[in-house]
Amino acid sequence: MLYLLFDAMREWLSRVGLYSVFGVMDQIQFRALLAAGLSFGIVIALGKRTIRFLVSLKIGDGGESDAEVLRAHAKSKANVPTMGGVLICGSIFASTFLLADITVPVVFLGLFVLVWLACVGGADDWLKLTAARRGTGRQGLKSWEKLVFQLGVGLLAGYFAYRFAINEFGPSLGHVLNLPFQRTFVPGQWIVNPSLIYLSMPVFVVLAVLMIAGMSNAVNITDGMDGLAGGISCVVSFALLVLTLIAGSEQWSQMLLLPHVARSDELAVLSGSMAGACLGFLWWNAAPAQVFMGDTGSLALGGLIGYIAMVIRQEVVVLIMCGVFLLEIASVVMQVGWFKYTRIKTGTGRRIFRVAPYHHHLHLGGWAENQVVVRLWILAILLCVVALATLKLR
Repeated sequence: MLYLLFDAMREWLSRVGLYSVFGVMDQIQFRALLAAGLSFGIVIALGKRTIRFLVSLKIGDGGESDAEVLRAHAKSKANVPTMGGVLICGSIFASTFLLADITVPVVFLGLFVLVWLACVGGADDWLKLTAARRGTGRQGLKSWEKLVFQLGVGLLAGYFAYRFAINEFGPSLGHVLNLPFQRTFVPGQWIVNPSLIYLSMPVFVVLAVLMIAGMSNAVNITDGMDGLAGGISCVVSFALLVLTLIAGSEQWSQMLLLPHVARSDELAVLSGSMAGACLGFLWWNAAPAQVFMGDTGSLALGGLIGYIAMVIRQEVVVLIMCGVFLLEIASVVMQVGWFKYTRIKTGTGRRIFRVAPYHHHLHLGGWAENQVVVRLWILAILLCVVALATLKLR
């Protein structure tokens, strides 16, 4: 909204000689970093008041776990309030709304994905954590119910993102299948590579559903230790900021031989807001945590990461950056699958890991919780560096 106000006053500012003062708002890099600072400030400023409010409502984690070995660990955090994702999602929405050009369709669609998944996660948190007070056995949304909403927003986001990328000539680079090491442009000639594969709408939508729903669940599963999901999301968000600036710049994308998606650089403001919000949340979520993000934050963060990756056509690069998230969700799938398979074959279920997700496997293996969190942060940083380095391998 501030950017739209500036845009509306552009001519007046030039006439009165003030454009040189406020003209920095035309620089997307400045607005992206300003959004990061603003969302960080919002979370810091409202954090203590929000935590007190959640505590007064007794919205705390009940310390329940399906794994016996984790119950003692969970009970030690039983009185810490959850649903702190309202801080993250609220600050992301406010910063993006103020500093991005919300008339750009992909920005508006990103805010829609944010609100949708925050509401789904918030409903799940609220039902689970107020069950005792309400005197009902309803313990949150069922897994299939959450999945339906995740698939639904993926379908909508994929359909509209595809439509928004169509130009007057038909399919654009916003529809291209971006493979590793593939050159989108012919080096030195700056013409589009004629061998590119353009996705049809059904394939594009399916890919969007997989990215948004898959990353949403991956971040949700990773959110099991103080600062773990928030710290990794912060790292990935800063890397996404770089990717969106490249994708939205015709000069940079041609120089690096990557797909150019018109106006996608406005998503840098959304990425910066995510990074700042996650960084601010770590102030309250660092061990020992004063608040947890809950499904409200984790579902929305994962969904936004998948959405941005899909819009800028960098799914493979973003999946590399999110290697820790993928490791976490893969450990759960492998554990459950192997347990069921061996129970059918031998009558006794066997496990691959001590317990899943993988961060708990490391904890039970002797690593302190802080060691697990910081080392996985380090791994996430290294993966982001590797992922960004692959942009030069064309």
